[in-house]
Amino acid sequence: MTIRNPVEWSAGQIRVTAHALNSGSHVFLHPEVDVRASELEVRKIALSDIADILRSGSRDFAAYRTDVMFICLLFPLIGLVLADVTLSFRLLPLLFPLIAGFALVGPFAAAGLYEMSRRREQGKPVSWSDAFGIFGSPSFAAIIKLGVLLTVLFLLWLAAAAVIYLAIFGRVMPPSSVTFIHDVFTSRAGWTLIGVGVGVGFIFAAVAFAISVISFPLLLDRRVRVMTAIRTSVRAVVRNPVPMLAWAMIIAGSLVLGTIPALVGLIIVMPVLGHATWHLYRKVVR
Repeated sequence: MTIRNPVEWSAGQIRVTAHALNSGSHVFLHPEVDVRASELEVRKIALSDIADILRSGSRDFAAYRTDVMFICLLFPLIGLVLADVTLSFRLLPLLFPLIAGFALVGPFAAAGLYEMSRRREQGKPVSWSDAFGIFGSPSFAAIIKLGVLLTVLFLLWLAAAAVIYLAIFGRVMPPSSVTFIHDVFTSRAGWTLIGVGVGVGFIFAAVAFAISVISFPLLLDRRVRVMTAIRTSVRAVVRNPVPMLAWAMIIAGSLVLGTIPALVGLIIVMPVLGHATWHLYRKVVR
C-alpha cells in the first residue's frame, strides 16, 4: 500500500474550500482597494509586547470563553478525524505530519476569532455567531485566497513527509504502532527520519508563519490585496525578528501542550492564540 491517500484526502479538502469560494463568488466581484505595503507602517515591538498581547488574548477568551470554546471544539475534532483517517489507511508514518502540518492552516482557521476581537475592540456586542462575520467581509475573497495558499503549503508538507519516509524506510508500512515507534527511536534510519523531517518541517512552518502571522487580521481590518498582506507580514517578521521568533515558539509550544490529552487542550489554546494574534497585528501595523 502506498502513502499517497492522505494527500489525496487533503486534496479533497481543497475542493471543499473551492466550493466555499464559489458560494461567496459575489464577494469576488467587488473590487479590492489596494494599499501598497510600503504605505502601511510596520512598527518595532519588544518582547514585553508579546507578553501584553497574550494578556489581551486571554482577556478576550475570558470574556467569550463559552462561545469560543464551542467554536474551537472543531479543532480537536478535525485532528481526531485526521488521525482516524491515517490509521484506517494503515498510514501510521503520516500521523505526525498530518497533525503537525494542520497547524500550517491554523491562522486561516482562526479568522473568526480575529473578527470577534475586532468587534470587541470597537465596543460592539459579540457572540459566537459573529465569528462567521468574515463571510460578509469585503475582504472575504482575499481571505479565502490566502487560506488556499496555506492549504497548498499543507499538502506540499504532506508530500514532502511521504517522500522522506519512502526514501529512508522504503514502501513497506510498519505492522503496528509499537513497531513503528521502536524503529523510529532505536534505529539510525529512525533518527535520520526525525532529523530530516524536523528540518524540512521547520522550513514549511517558517514560510507559513512569515506570510500569515498578521496577514489575516490585516485583511479583515483593511481592504488590501493578498500580496500586499503577505509582504506586510514578512516585513513585520523582518523588522521584529526576536519578538516574532518568541511568538512562533509560544505558538509551537502551546500547540504541543494543546494536544494533551487527545487534542482537547486545543479548545483553550486555539482561542487564546487567535485572539492574541489580533492584538499582535494591532501593535505591529498602523
